[in-house]
Amino acid sequence: MCGVQESPAQQERLGRALIGVVAASGLAYPLLLCAVQLVLAQLVVVDVAATALWLGIAAACSVALVAALRWGAARRVRSPWLLVGLLPVVLYEVWVLWPLLS
Repeated sequence: MCGVQESPAQQERLGRALIGVVAASGLAYPLLLCAVQLVLAQLVVVDVAATALWLGIAAACSVALVAALRWGAARRVRSPWLLVGLLPVVLYEVWVLWPLLS
C-alpha cells in the first residue's frame, strides 16, 4: 500500500500555509500583552501617551497577524478591508480618550 504522492507545488503550498500559521500564532502573545497594557493605561493609570503607544503596537501586531495568515494562504496581503477592520477599534479608543483630550 503506497500513499498518494504530493507534487512539489502542493508541498510548497502546505509548507507556506504552516509557516503562515506559526508566524500568526507567534503574534498572539504580543497582542495579549498589548491588551493588558491598554487596560492598565486606560483604567488604572490614565496615560494618554501610553495608550496611544500600545494602541499603535496592537494595530501593527493585528495587521502583521492577518498579513502572515494571508501570506500563508498565498493571497494578496494588501487589502483595504484589513485597515477598515481596525476602524471600530480606533473609534472606540477615541471615544474612551475623548474626555482626556478635550
